[in-house]
Amino acid sequence: MKIFSIYLIFFFLISTGTGKSQIPVTDTSQRLEGLFDRLIDNYVDTDRVRINDSIRLIIDDYVKSDSVFTFRFTNLRYLGQIVSPDSSMMIITWNLVLEDEPGKYFCYFIRKQGAGNPNKIYRLSVSYNEKPVETDTIYTESNWYGALYYDLRPFNIDNKQCWILLGIDYSNTDISSKIIEVLSFKPDDSIVFGRKWFESGGKKKYRAVFEYASNAMMSLRFRSDSSIVFDHLVPFSSSHKDQHQYYGPDYSFDAYNFENGLWKLVLNVDVRNDE
Repeated sequence: MKIFSIYLIFFFLISTGTGKSQIPVTDTSQRLEGLFDRLIDNYVDTDRVRINDSIRLIIDDYVKSDSVFTFRFTNLRYLGQIVSPDSSMMIITWNLVLEDEPGKYFCYFIRKQGAGNPNKIYRLSVSYNEKPVETDTIYTESNWYGALYYDLRPFNIDNKQCWILLGIDYSNTDISSKIIEVLSFKPDDSIVFGRKWFESGGKKKYRAVFEYASNAMMSLRFRSDSSIVFDHLVPFSSSHKDQHQYYGPDYSFDAYNFENGLWKLVLNVDVRNDE
């Protein structure tokens, strides 16, 4: 099992931010900080689950507050907090690592409604699953694969609002996965993960998934609202072809660019002039 502190460093990098709260939340921030510290220091699964239950209760109350879109817990390195540039969607997420059983992902989607209407809140959780995230299927709240989302952008097409998500999955001890996902909602407001938008090799997929060795690092980021750039992955040797636990970046870059209604794969992208 991966070292817990690696996960936490990751979320420190993606969850920092600033903002002004509409209501005092200092006590909540300090309580969460103390609970996450205890979570790190405790190595007994039953205690970790109990501490995590307390964290969930606090987050449950926090996501219903008026300040959820304006306040950031800047002291919480272990809690992912991201908001879309248009402030239409917020995602709060973290993971619970256990010693004797699969860990779990916890994710809150907070969707801003029209003026005077309360935010729509979706609470998702799932145990780690080493089965690869599929690219040829739609996922919903009931069969969500589980991931830590670290960036998102709003996207409108055919008068339908959706969001492009970037995420990472650590469920498999040998293989890490990064994911480009499409989040949207049905008329009944239920969540839909996936849209047949990603074209590569003449085939269309519902999402893009990149698998690589757990001891490697892969970059996946927005270059613009219509371009997502990432490391090109190759096997460490020719004998490891299609064995993704032996894949890593080769210091070239590819991209998915949105063109003519599809996210199309473009190989060997020059990113030297990117900021």
